[in-house]
Amino acid sequence: MSVKIRLQRHGKKGKPFYWIVAADARAKRDGRYLEKIGTYNPNTNPATIDLNVDKAVQWLQNGAQPTDTAKNILSYKGAMLKNHLAGGVRKGALTQEQADAKFAAWLEEKATKISAKEEGLSAAQADAKAKALAAEKAVNEARIEAAKPVVEEVAEEATEEVEAAAETIDEAAEKAAE
Repeated sequence: MSVKIRLQRHGKKGKPFYWIVAADARAKRDGRYLEKIGTYNPNTNPATIDLNVDKAVQWLQNGAQPTDTAKNILSYKGAMLKNHLAGGVRKGALTQEQADAKFAAWLEEKATKISAKEEGLSAAQADAKAKALAAEKAVNEARIEAAKPVVEEVAEEATEEVEAAAETIDEAAEKAAE
């Protein structure tokens, strides 16, 4: 039986959510699987990946072949590196402590890169929000400036009408007094 590590699609139309599973290669994409080893949500930025690295390494050591996308995800989370380091330990090129130290250093470096990306995204969002607010203020000021002459004209016409009405009332009052 050939085992693949692949993505199993869940979620609704237009909002995919994936399970990372170890499954028989002959099984359907969303069909029966041997073990669920993680989740992948591409709807967030950066994408949210929850992966049990030890289980993934165990399946890789047992001969499971990841699909291209699953391989990218496993590389991103360090499962491929951990499998590679475990191979070095088995061959005697490294000790387990050296392999663990290399993996920990890699994880720390990866975490700093991810946090830098998140900070860059939040800064970009803040800049975009500030630009949108400035543009909205400019449009509102332009609208107010354009409305001022119209308001003044309407006010002048209203005062003229009020004065004319006052004159007719005065004339009517004089005629009534006579």
